[in-house]
Amino acid sequence: MHKNTICLWYDKDAEAAANFYASVFPDSAVTGVHKAPTDFPGGKAGQVLTVEFTVCGIPCLGLNGGDVFKQTEAFSFQIMTEDQAETDRYWDAIVGNGGKESECGWCKDKWGLSWQITPRVLTEAMAQGGDVAKRAFAAMMTMQKVDVAKIEAAVRG
Repeated sequence: MHKNTICLWYDKDAEAAANFYASVFPDSAVTGVHKAPTDFPGGKAGQVLTVEFTVCGIPCLGLNGGDVFKQTEAFSFQIMTEDQAETDRYWDAIVGNGGKESECGWCKDKWGLSWQITPRVLTEAMAQGGDVAKRAFAAMMTMQKVDVAKIEAAVRG
């Protein structure tokens, strides 16, 4: 186990979520599934309690803790994409698997975890500052899934 691992709370589907992430994102895998040795507040002995996995190389631990806590937008994974095809692939995978669209490149998976599917052209425009950043930001504010061509047009002015 890594010294620092992101722990994500799930009601009961940490293993399904981890398998989904591993099937969608590169450098992602399920690396361990651990069952509860005894009954616990969210379940029974022998049920999956924790799942070790990586998302794009980031170590995570999924905890099946029951329905006490819910995911919020206060935490999200930001996935940098290189082009519209990659943006579409990740967005469509998350939303198409029971997730929900949100604004400005954000969506939620069916477990409530928030994702920012962010084309590199957008972050590069924002880093430039000034009028370029203003135009790119204004364009993004009208979108759900980010449209790379529209961001590129905004950058050009």
